[in-house]
Amino acid sequence: MPRILPVVLLALLVIYCLVEVAQADPDRVRMLPRWLWVALIILLPGIGAIAWLVVGRPVRQQPPRRRPRAPDDDPDFLRGL
Repeated sequence: MPRILPVVLLALLVIYCLVEVAQADPDRVRMLPRWLWVALIILLPGIGAIAWLVVGRPVRQQPPRRRPRAPDDDPDFLRGL
């Protein structure tokens, strides 16, 4: 069992990276084209998957979080009064 665990973890990492490459927007993938990332992940599973996670995957642009408002600052709440 202990000898199988690293192989299973590597396989899960490779599958995760392949799915992420397939779902990534081609215009936002960094460094290499998508097809080359897939080849790199398949041919060099450990190194390719880690390289994708570190330098290849797109940077996620998160919208700024909305801060909670007090009820008296919320126009929707005041409209309901």
